[in-house]
Amino acid sequence: MRVFFSEEHRRHFPQAELHGGQFVTPFERPSRVEFILRRLAERGFDNIAAPEEFDPAPVAKIHDAGYLEFLATAWEKWTAAGYRGEIIPACFPIRRMRNNRPPADIDGQAGYYAFAAETAITAGTWAAAASSCASAQSAARHLSSGANAAFALCRPPGHHAGIDHFGGYCFLNNAAVAAQVLLDGGAKRAAILDVDFHHGNGTQDIFYRRGDVFFASIHGRPEDAFPHFLGFVDEIGDGEGEGANLNLPLPPATGAPVWFSAFDQALAKIMEFGAEALVVSLGVDAFRDDPISFFKLASDDFTRCGARIARAGLPTVFVLEGGYAVEAIGVNVVNTLEGFLGR
Repeated sequence: MRVFFSEEHRRHFPQAELHGGQFVTPFERPSRVEFILRRLAERGFDNIAAPEEFDPAPVAKIHDAGYLEFLATAWEKWTAAGYRGEIIPACFPIRRMRNNRPPADIDGQAGYYAFAAETAITAGTWAAAASSCASAQSAARHLSSGANAAFALCRPPGHHAGIDHFGGYCFLNNAAVAAQVLLDGGAKRAAILDVDFHHGNGTQDIFYRRGDVFFASIHGRPEDAFPHFLGFVDEIGDGEGEGANLNLPLPPATGAPVWFSAFDQALAKIMEFGAEALVVSLGVDAFRDDPISFFKLASDDFTRCGARIARAGLPTVFVLEGGYAVEAIGVNVVNTLEGFLGR
Protein backbone atom coordinates (compact mmCIF):
# COMPACT_ATOMS: atom_id res chain seq x y z
CA MET A 1 0.00 0.00 0.00
CA ARG A 2 1.44 3.35 -1.01
CA VAL A 3 1.53 6.04 1.65
CA PHE A 4 1.39 9.72 0.70
CA PHE A 5 2.87 12.17 3.18
CA SER A 6 4.25 15.71 3.25
CA GLU A 7 6.73 17.17 5.72
CA GLU A 8 4.96 20.50 5.27
CA HIS A 9 2.54 19.48 8.02
CA ARG A 10 5.09 20.71 10.56
CA ARG A 11 4.40 24.30 9.53
CA HIS A 12 1.07 24.12 11.36
CA PHE A 13 1.63 23.90 15.12
CA PRO A 14 -0.50 26.34 17.11
CA GLN A 15 0.94 26.94 20.54
CA ALA A 16 -2.44 27.10 22.26
CA GLU A 17 -5.85 25.46 22.22
CA LEU A 18 -8.80 26.61 24.31
CA HIS A 19 -9.88 23.50 26.24
CA GLY A 20 -11.87 23.33 29.45
CA GLY A 21 -11.48 27.05 30.03
CA GLN A 22 -7.69 26.91 29.76
CA PHE A 23 -5.12 27.36 27.03
CA VAL A 24 -3.32 24.05 26.56
CA THR A 25 -0.97 22.53 24.01
CA PRO A 26 -3.21 21.38 21.14
CA PHE A 27 -4.22 17.73 21.14
CA GLU A 28 -3.71 17.82 17.34
CA ARG A 29 0.06 18.20 17.19
CA PRO A 30 2.96 17.24 14.86
CA SER A 31 4.09 14.36 17.06
CA ARG A 32 0.98 12.42 16.02
CA VAL A 33 2.58 11.94 12.62
CA GLU A 34 5.92 10.87 14.08
CA PHE A 35 4.35 7.96 15.96
CA ILE A 36 2.55 6.83 12.81
CA LEU A 37 5.65 7.04 10.65
CA ARG A 38 7.63 5.07 13.22
CA ARG A 39 5.04 2.31 13.32
CA LEU A 40 4.79 2.20 9.52
CA ALA A 41 8.56 1.66 9.37
CA GLU A 42 8.45 -1.04 12.04
CA ARG A 43 5.78 -2.95 10.12
CA GLY A 44 7.46 -2.72 6.73
CA PHE A 45 5.41 0.02 5.06
CA ASP A 46 8.26 1.47 3.03
CA ASN A 47 6.38 2.70 -0.04
CA ILE A 48 6.08 6.30 1.16
CA ALA A 49 5.89 9.07 -1.41
CA ALA A 50 5.59 12.84 -1.31
CA PRO A 51 2.33 14.04 -2.84
CA GLU A 52 2.04 15.70 -6.19
CA GLU A 53 1.60 19.46 -6.23
CA PHE A 54 -1.61 20.77 -4.64
CA ASP A 55 -4.34 21.05 -7.27
CA PRO A 56 -6.92 23.78 -6.52
CA ALA A 57 -9.42 22.51 -9.13
CA PRO A 58 -11.10 19.69 -7.12
CA VAL A 59 -10.90 21.81 -3.96
CA ALA A 60 -12.92 24.53 -5.68
CA LYS A 61 -15.68 21.96 -6.26
CA ILE A 62 -15.81 21.28 -2.52
CA HIS A 63 -15.20 24.62 -0.79
CA ASP A 64 -16.58 28.13 -1.20
CA ALA A 65 -14.31 30.54 -3.11
CA GLY A 66 -14.52 33.23 -0.44
CA TYR A 67 -13.59 30.72 2.24
CA LEU A 68 -10.54 29.54 0.28
CA GLU A 69 -9.46 33.14 -0.20
CA PHE A 70 -9.77 33.67 3.54
CA LEU A 71 -7.61 30.66 4.36
CA ALA A 72 -4.91 31.65 1.87
CA THR A 73 -4.67 35.28 3.04
CA ALA A 74 -5.75 35.24 6.68
CA TRP A 75 -2.28 35.34 8.24
CA GLU A 76 -1.08 38.16 6.03
CA LYS A 77 -4.17 40.23 6.87
CA TRP A 78 -3.92 39.36 10.56
CA THR A 79 -0.34 40.54 10.92
CA ALA A 80 -1.00 43.59 8.75
CA ALA A 81 -3.72 44.57 11.20
CA GLY A 82 -1.13 44.59 13.96
CA TYR A 83 -2.14 41.42 15.80
CA ARG A 84 0.73 39.49 17.37
CA GLY A 85 -0.80 36.21 18.48
CA GLU A 86 -2.30 33.33 16.56
CA ILE A 87 -5.67 33.72 14.86
CA ILE A 88 -8.31 32.46 17.30
CA PRO A 89 -11.93 33.29 16.40
CA ALA A 90 -13.70 35.29 19.07
CA CYS A 91 -17.07 36.38 17.65
CA PHE A 92 -19.59 34.20 15.82
CA PRO A 93 -22.74 34.98 13.80
CA ILE A 94 -25.33 33.02 15.74
CA ARG A 95 -29.14 32.93 15.58
CA ARG A 96 -30.83 36.04 14.17
CA MET A 97 -27.50 37.72 13.34
CA ARG A 98 -26.53 38.41 9.74
CA ASN A 99 -24.63 35.29 8.71
CA ASN A 100 -24.41 35.96 4.96
CA ARG A 101 -22.09 38.97 4.93
CA PRO A 102 -18.39 38.32 5.72
CA PRO A 103 -16.83 41.31 7.50
CA ALA A 104 -13.95 43.28 5.99
CA ASP A 105 -12.10 43.15 9.32
CA ILE A 106 -9.91 40.04 9.63
CA ASP A 107 -10.93 39.47 13.26
CA GLY A 108 -14.57 39.37 12.13
CA GLN A 109 -13.71 37.13 9.18
CA ALA A 110 -12.13 34.58 11.51
CA GLY A 111 -15.40 34.29 13.44
CA TYR A 112 -17.48 34.31 10.27
CA TYR A 113 -15.65 31.32 8.78
CA ALA A 114 -15.11 29.37 12.05
CA PHE A 115 -17.57 27.19 13.93
CA ALA A 116 -15.36 26.55 16.99
CA ALA A 117 -12.80 28.54 18.97
CA GLU A 118 -10.31 25.76 19.69
CA THR A 119 -8.72 25.85 16.22
CA ALA A 120 -6.04 28.49 15.71
CA ILE A 121 -4.48 29.64 12.44
CA THR A 122 -0.73 30.28 12.30
CA ALA A 123 1.77 31.54 9.74
CA GLY A 124 2.15 28.06 8.27
CA THR A 125 -1.43 26.82 8.45
CA TRP A 126 -2.38 27.37 4.80
CA ALA A 127 0.79 25.69 3.50
CA ALA A 128 0.27 22.73 5.82
CA ALA A 129 -3.42 22.38 4.96
CA ALA A 130 -2.70 22.54 1.23
CA SER A 131 0.03 19.89 1.52
CA SER A 132 -2.26 17.67 3.59
CA CYS A 133 -4.96 17.98 0.94
CA ALA A 134 -2.38 17.26 -1.76
CA SER A 135 -1.64 13.92 -0.07
CA ALA A 136 -5.34 13.02 -0.22
CA GLN A 137 -5.50 14.08 -3.88
CA SER A 138 -2.46 11.97 -4.77
CA ALA A 139 -3.84 8.94 -2.94
CA ALA A 140 -7.14 9.21 -4.82
CA ARG A 141 -5.37 9.60 -8.17
CA HIS A 142 -3.35 6.49 -7.31
CA LEU A 143 -6.63 4.59 -7.08
CA SER A 144 -7.94 6.11 -10.30
CA SER A 145 -4.82 4.81 -12.04
CA GLY A 146 -5.65 1.25 -11.00
CA ALA A 147 -4.36 0.73 -7.45
CA ASN A 148 -6.55 -1.05 -4.91
CA ALA A 149 -5.64 1.02 -1.87
CA ALA A 150 -3.62 3.97 -0.60
CA PHE A 151 -3.10 5.81 2.68
CA ALA A 152 -3.02 9.61 2.85
CA LEU A 153 -1.17 10.51 6.05
CA CYS A 154 -2.90 13.88 6.34
CA ARG A 155 -2.17 16.55 8.88
CA PRO A 156 -3.97 18.78 9.62
CA PRO A 157 -7.07 16.56 9.37
CA GLY A 158 -10.16 17.57 7.41
CA HIS A 159 -13.55 16.04 8.19
CA HIS A 160 -14.83 18.97 10.28
CA ALA A 161 -14.14 21.48 7.47
CA GLY A 162 -17.37 22.28 5.64
CA ILE A 163 -18.19 24.17 2.48
CA ASP A 164 -17.24 27.48 4.06
CA HIS A 165 -16.08 26.87 7.62
CA PHE A 166 -13.17 25.53 9.66
CA GLY A 167 -12.91 24.12 13.18
CA GLY A 168 -12.17 20.88 14.98
CA TYR A 169 -8.52 21.23 13.82
CA CYS A 170 -9.68 21.07 10.16
CA PHE A 171 -9.32 23.58 7.31
CA LEU A 172 -9.66 21.70 3.99
CA ASN A 173 -11.80 18.57 3.85
CA ASN A 174 -9.27 16.02 2.64
CA ALA A 175 -11.71 13.10 2.46
CA ALA A 176 -14.26 15.12 0.50
CA VAL A 177 -11.61 16.28 -1.95
CA ALA A 178 -10.40 12.67 -2.35
CA ALA A 179 -13.96 11.60 -3.19
CA GLN A 180 -14.20 14.41 -5.73
CA VAL A 181 -10.92 13.33 -7.33
CA LEU A 182 -12.28 9.77 -7.61
CA LEU A 183 -15.40 11.07 -9.34
CA ASP A 184 -13.31 13.23 -11.65
CA GLY A 185 -11.20 10.15 -12.37
CA GLY A 186 -14.16 8.15 -13.67
CA ALA A 187 -16.12 6.78 -10.71
CA LYS A 188 -19.84 7.40 -11.07
CA ARG A 189 -20.53 7.00 -7.36
CA ALA A 190 -18.25 7.12 -4.32
CA ALA A 191 -18.73 6.71 -0.59
CA ILE A 192 -17.10 8.13 2.53
CA LEU A 193 -17.07 6.00 5.67
CA ASP A 194 -16.17 8.10 8.71
CA VAL A 195 -15.02 6.01 11.68
CA ASP A 196 -13.63 8.94 13.65
CA PHE A 197 -15.18 9.29 17.11
CA HIS A 198 -16.40 12.79 16.25
CA HIS A 199 -19.09 13.34 13.63
CA GLY A 200 -17.80 14.44 10.24
CA ASN A 201 -19.99 17.53 10.19
CA GLY A 202 -17.97 19.16 7.43
CA THR A 203 -18.25 16.17 5.13
CA GLN A 204 -21.99 15.97 5.73
CA ASP A 205 -22.32 19.67 4.96
CA ILE A 206 -20.49 19.26 1.64
CA PHE A 207 -22.44 16.29 0.28
CA TYR A 208 -25.82 16.72 1.97
CA ARG A 209 -27.54 17.82 -1.26
CA ARG A 210 -25.49 15.71 -3.64
CA GLY A 211 -26.44 12.25 -4.82
CA ASP A 212 -23.07 11.06 -6.12
CA VAL A 213 -21.34 10.53 -2.75
CA PHE A 214 -22.79 8.49 0.12
CA PHE A 215 -21.66 9.63 3.57
CA ALA A 216 -21.84 7.37 6.63
CA SER A 217 -20.57 8.37 10.08
CA ILE A 218 -20.25 6.36 13.30
CA HIS A 219 -19.71 8.79 16.16
CA GLY A 220 -20.43 9.90 19.69
CA ARG A 221 -23.97 11.16 19.85
CA PRO A 222 -24.25 14.95 19.49
CA GLU A 223 -25.97 15.34 22.86
CA ASP A 224 -22.70 14.32 24.48
CA ALA A 225 -19.88 14.97 22.02
CA PHE A 226 -18.31 17.62 19.79
CA PRO A 227 -19.37 19.04 17.36
CA HIS A 228 -22.77 18.83 19.13
CA PHE A 229 -24.98 20.50 16.53
CA LEU A 230 -24.96 17.96 13.69
CA GLY A 231 -24.89 14.19 13.38
CA PHE A 232 -28.42 13.17 14.38
CA VAL A 233 -30.18 10.15 12.90
CA ASP A 234 -32.87 12.20 11.15
CA GLU A 235 -30.30 13.92 8.93
CA ILE A 236 -30.63 11.76 5.81
CA GLY A 237 -29.74 14.20 3.03
CA ASP A 238 -31.80 16.64 1.03
CA GLY A 239 -32.82 17.04 -2.61
CA GLU A 240 -30.61 14.87 -4.81
CA GLY A 241 -28.80 13.77 -1.67
CA GLU A 242 -31.86 12.43 0.13
CA GLY A 243 -31.06 8.95 1.41
CA ALA A 244 -27.32 9.37 0.85
CA ASN A 245 -26.47 10.48 4.40
CA LEU A 246 -26.36 8.03 7.32
CA ASN A 247 -25.59 9.03 10.90
CA LEU A 248 -25.05 6.37 13.54
CA PRO A 249 -24.60 8.22 16.85
CA LEU A 250 -23.67 6.08 19.84
CA PRO A 251 -23.71 6.73 23.62
CA PRO A 252 -20.85 7.07 26.10
CA ALA A 253 -18.89 3.91 26.92
CA THR A 254 -19.81 2.21 23.63
CA GLY A 255 -17.68 -0.90 23.20
CA ALA A 256 -16.75 -3.09 20.27
CA PRO A 257 -19.97 -5.18 19.94
CA VAL A 258 -22.27 -2.16 19.58
CA TRP A 259 -19.72 -0.20 17.52
CA PHE A 260 -19.25 -3.03 15.01
CA SER A 261 -23.00 -3.49 14.70
CA ALA A 262 -23.23 0.14 13.58
CA PHE A 263 -20.19 -0.33 11.36
CA ASP A 264 -21.78 -3.29 9.57
CA GLN A 265 -24.94 -1.26 9.04
CA ALA A 266 -22.93 1.58 7.50
CA LEU A 267 -21.00 -0.73 5.18
CA ALA A 268 -24.20 -2.47 4.04
CA LYS A 269 -25.73 0.89 3.12
CA ILE A 270 -22.61 1.85 1.19
CA MET A 271 -22.81 -1.34 -0.84
CA GLU A 272 -26.54 -0.83 -1.41
CA PHE A 273 -25.77 2.66 -2.72
CA GLY A 274 -23.57 1.17 -5.43
CA ALA A 275 -20.34 2.95 -4.58
CA GLU A 276 -17.49 2.21 -6.97
CA ALA A 277 -14.78 3.54 -4.65
CA LEU A 278 -14.48 4.18 -0.92
CA VAL A 279 -12.81 6.90 1.15
CA VAL A 280 -12.31 6.06 4.82
CA SER A 281 -12.03 9.01 7.20
CA LEU A 282 -9.65 7.14 9.46
CA GLY A 283 -9.85 8.66 12.89
CA VAL A 284 -8.70 6.30 15.62
CA ASP A 285 -10.07 8.29 18.54
CA ALA A 286 -12.69 5.61 19.18
CA PHE A 287 -9.77 4.07 21.12
CA ARG A 288 -10.53 3.46 24.80
CA ASP A 289 -7.63 5.62 26.06
CA ASP A 290 -8.23 8.65 23.86
CA PRO A 291 -8.22 11.81 26.01
CA ILE A 292 -11.12 13.61 24.28
CA SER A 293 -13.45 10.72 23.38
CA PHE A 294 -15.60 8.15 25.17
CA PHE A 295 -15.74 4.95 23.09
CA LYS A 296 -13.98 1.80 24.30
CA LEU A 297 -12.33 0.15 21.29
CA ALA A 298 -9.08 -1.73 21.86
CA SER A 299 -6.12 -1.68 19.47
CA ASP A 300 -7.02 -5.12 18.11
CA ASP A 301 -10.44 -3.81 17.16
CA PHE A 302 -8.85 -1.54 14.56
CA THR A 303 -7.39 -4.64 12.88
CA ARG A 304 -10.91 -6.06 12.71
CA CYS A 305 -12.17 -2.77 11.32
CA GLY A 306 -9.65 -2.85 8.48
CA ALA A 307 -10.52 -6.46 7.67
CA ARG A 308 -14.22 -5.64 7.43
CA ILE A 309 -13.53 -2.70 5.13
CA ALA A 310 -11.58 -5.06 2.86
CA ARG A 311 -14.59 -7.37 2.56
CA ALA A 312 -16.42 -4.64 0.66
CA GLY A 313 -14.01 -5.24 -2.21
CA LEU A 314 -13.85 -1.55 -3.15
CA PRO A 315 -10.79 0.48 -4.12
CA THR A 316 -10.12 2.33 -0.87
CA VAL A 317 -8.36 5.52 0.16
CA PHE A 318 -7.62 5.84 3.88
CA VAL A 319 -7.37 9.47 4.96
CA LEU A 320 -6.05 10.25 8.44
CA GLU A 321 -8.38 12.21 10.70
CA GLY A 322 -8.31 12.24 14.52
CA GLY A 323 -6.73 10.15 17.26
CA TYR A 324 -5.16 11.85 20.26
CA ALA A 325 -3.81 9.04 22.42
CA VAL A 326 -0.51 9.89 20.81
CA GLU A 327 1.59 6.96 21.98
CA ALA A 328 -1.01 4.51 20.62
CA ILE A 329 -1.94 6.30 17.39
CA GLY A 330 0.71 4.55 15.31
CA VAL A 331 -0.38 1.09 16.42
CA ASN A 332 -4.07 1.83 15.88
CA VAL A 333 -3.64 3.37 12.44
CA VAL A 334 -1.30 0.66 11.18
CA ASN A 335 -3.49 -2.07 12.66
CA THR A 336 -6.33 -0.78 10.47
CA LEU A 337 -4.15 -0.84 7.37
CA GLU A 338 -2.81 -4.33 8.15
CA GLY A 339 -6.32 -5.62 8.79
CA PHE A 340 -7.33 -4.32 5.37
CA LEU A 341 -4.32 -5.97 3.75
CA GLY A 342 -4.99 -9.28 5.51
CA ARG A 343 -1.69 -9.39 7.35
